[in-house]
Amino acid sequence: MNIKLVLKLVGRVLLIEAAALTVPLAAALIYREDPLPFLLSIAIVAGIGFALSALPAKQQFFTREGFVAVGLIWIFTGLVGALPFILCGYFATPIDAIFESCSGFTTTGSTILTDIESLPKGILFWRAFTHWLGGMGVLVLATAIVPKLGIRSHYLTQAETPGPVFSKLVPKQSQTSKILYTMYFVLTALEVLCLKIAGLPLYDALIHSFSTAGTGGFSNRNASVGAYGNVAVEMIITVFMLLFSVNFAIYFLLLTKKWREAVASDELRFFLAVVLGSTAILTLVNSGVYASLWESFRYTVFQIAAIISTTGFGTADFVLWPQFSQLILVLIMFCGACAGSTGGGMKCSRVLLLLRALRREVHRITHPRSVEVVKLDGKLVSESTLHTLLVFLGGYVITVFAAALVISLDGQSFAVSFSAALTCVSNVGPGLEAIGPSGNFAAFSGLSKAVMSLCMIVGRLEIFPILVLFSPSTWRRT
Repeated sequence: MNIKLVLKLVGRVLLIEAAALTVPLAAALIYREDPLPFLLSIAIVAGIGFALSALPAKQQFFTREGFVAVGLIWIFTGLVGALPFILCGYFATPIDAIFESCSGFTTTGSTILTDIESLPKGILFWRAFTHWLGGMGVLVLATAIVPKLGIRSHYLTQAETPGPVFSKLVPKQSQTSKILYTMYFVLTALEVLCLKIAGLPLYDALIHSFSTAGTGGFSNRNASVGAYGNVAVEMIITVFMLLFSVNFAIYFLLLTKKWREAVASDELRFFLAVVLGSTAILTLVNSGVYASLWESFRYTVFQIAAIISTTGFGTADFVLWPQFSQLILVLIMFCGACAGSTGGGMKCSRVLLLLRALRREVHRITHPRSVEVVKLDGKLVSESTLHTLLVFLGGYVITVFAAALVISLDGQSFAVSFSAALTCVSNVGPGLEAIGPSGNFAAFSGLSKAVMSLCMIVGRLEIFPILVLFSPSTWRRT
């Protein structure tokens, strides 16, 4: 294990994070707020970054180092990202600040805050900006800004990029990262413009665009998007939540005029089928809750988009919906967005592959001599990929139940404990009952918040980098 090179890479990323802290610092200065929390944070993060970056290290970097580096970088990012929250004095304990920071960078959107609107605008800006930084991935950003890291960045992005299969848009990873962030930036800017036209102040438009782009869900209003009561704003955010839930490779295909390949994506079709199907069903089921079918559709489609994209914005308290509707929401929490998007969850491609693998096994039982393969987008899916899928599913379920078991020590109900674990691992945000769209996570113990913070990182990195990081065999010489 080349730990010095790993730490050197951590230092490089921390320097980028220190530079990112100047953005909320500017917001604090514009609104004439105390800049000290950001100035001190920049000094501390930059100091650690420079110290680690100066470490002499051999340029030996392979898959093991890649997974360890990704795990350490996300843990360090969450910890140092909490510094402005700790120093501003609005968070009761350091673990509360760390929870909020991890929730921001992993684009989960769960919060311990009970009165969001009482916080300074600079702090709320940093809170939402962490979503934007973490949405596409801090290492994708690093390879886009600093392509010559002296390592094979393929190993890093392979460990950080969500989905069952990793692929580059173009041969060079640094170019792929630049293309991804260009599309990411353009879509974010387009949403800011649309929200501004719809009547939101520029500050609010930026906050909600950052949160939508990263599919995180942090708002600067206590009632989230529902505080505006603006149908146009809700529809714009709904559309962009779904856009950011789509694999960015689809947009690259569209830009390169490969229309047929884009439209033929099995995962995209499955994703749209889930969104349209669940929206149609829940609109009818929820019609008894609202005054009209249009009103039921308005609130249902927003919450479906918010949950499947794992953004977690709220315009309605779905805890008041029928139990059937709540169960559908839990199921699409598991499903999540498309691979290669900024969304969380298991990813639609994995669910689709799992269903096709199940169909193959049933066909094998009824026709023992037949030979059937599993395909995705017309391409053969290898048995090793299917094996990894099943291992991931097992690890995902075990992580959720293990975390729920620890959280249940707080004396919460099963619905609260289970949905808290699920929403953190799936990076969704709200859960059921007390932690629904109108609730928060403030009542949990420090232990539960620490476990949930780790679950957010585990879910964002899709389990394996953290398991590799904490595996004793990783640190052996051979």
